[in-house]
Amino acid sequence: MRTIALDTNAYAAFKRGDAAIVAVLQHAPSIIVCATVLGELLGGFAAGKRESVNRSELTQFINVPRVKVVPITAATADLYALVYAVLRRKGRPIPTNDLWIAASSLEHGAALLTLDTHFQNIDGLRAGARLEEFIP
Repeated sequence: MRTIALDTNAYAAFKRGDAAIVAVLQHAPSIIVCATVLGELLGGFAAGKRESVNRSELTQFINVPRVKVVPITAATADLYALVYAVLRRKGRPIPTNDLWIAASSLEHGAALLTLDTHFQNIDGLRAGARLEEFIP
């Protein structure tokens, strides 16, 4: 199994104890969380009633040695532009933040753990929510 990039909805499913998501994360040799996902999570926490608890749990998660928060870079922006253009030509646009998440996953050669099926329209990106989708 390769590095797993974590989508916002997959983190939420993990926190709910979703067995399929937990299994993928348990088997992942390394996990990346892009800055966009971190922002979405923190924004959701700030809008909720359990901000301090949620922030504390997220901090514990990202402090695990095999988890790394990755920034948006110029290379990410180049991949964003490419994915955006290809999806637009296909007539299959996706939300802006999801373009950043996909671009970051591609930049780091990571498979994307997500509940969103629209990521499957992106050439070269392995995306899914079940362990068997990530094991060659």
